[in-house]
Amino acid sequence: MRKFSGIEKAAALLSLIGEDAASELFKHFDPIELARIIPMMSRIKLTQEEAEAVLKEFSEKIGTAPVTVDEEYIKAILTRAFGEEQAAKLISKIESGASAFDILRWLDSHAIVTMLQKEHPQTIAIILAHLEPSQAAEVLSKFPEQLKIEISHRIANLEQISPFVLSELEDVLQSQLRSYTQSRRIGGIRTVAEILNQMDKTSEELILKSIEEKDPILAEEIRKLMFTFEDLINVDDRGIQTLLKEISTDDLALALKMASDELKEKIFKNMSQRAVEILKEEMEARGPVRVSDVEKAQLNIVRVARKLEEEGKIIISGKGGEAIVI
Repeated sequence: MRKFSGIEKAAALLSLIGEDAASELFKHFDPIELARIIPMMSRIKLTQEEAEAVLKEFSEKIGTAPVTVDEEYIKAILTRAFGEEQAAKLISKIESGASAFDILRWLDSHAIVTMLQKEHPQTIAIILAHLEPSQAAEVLSKFPEQLKIEISHRIANLEQISPFVLSELEDVLQSQLRSYTQSRRIGGIRTVAEILNQMDKTSEELILKSIEEKDPILAEEIRKLMFTFEDLINVDDRGIQTLLKEISTDDLALALKMASDELKEKIFKNMSQRAVEILKEEMEARGPVRVSDVEKAQLNIVRVARKLEEEGKIIISGKGGEAIVI
């Protein structure tokens, strides 16, 4: 008879006790336990003998046929535990064969930080490298300053992660890591640059400065791949006009408060005279503003520019002189 792990036993129990009881129990698991148990529920099959060995008190509920879990059953208990919208997202991830790291994306940043706060920085780096930059930045921002720096440095130095290392992370994430059968290229300089692009200016500079002290060449490579508000100076006039259609006047008025004269002139010359007058009046009317508000407005505009990059709608000359679609 097969031996079952603790996760398999938990999945078996939840499969047998009924929707009401299962949905109540779900509320008492932490997010990472759920991320491991739910996919197992959709896969586990038990003979009568195996079920009796694992769940003696439920043996009278089990027939002689192999026990499997109906998809509607899983959907029902997830809906009762988390609500229809959250349940639908998780079910979609599972049905699409999503990786363990993909399933983490349905968790909020606080849940992920709680999950990872006692883990080794290398483990955290690998996990953050698999998340979307905006989500990774939000998670990273919640760690202490020195840990932020160390994690960022480790992300920048990630190259290839072996299947063995990823399978070791199964204890931290969930059993779907078994699907990682080939080495995957993750992390690296581009990943940390994208994450830093999503962070506030103070954290970004602190992390870059610390990396620079340890590895000046690495820091320079990261900076080359980062896209900042001032880099808009390299966008051609047509691109600036396209960008201006997509951003709010409020963000622009705030963002230009700390912009270089050169960038201001670039923006102004791509607006009508009347629009420039209105914008300047708004900038003056605002008076002194908080640096954090200016940085937030600049970041909002940078995010729009990066979206236009992905859509191929504007072009910027790279810092190394090479034309890049952005």
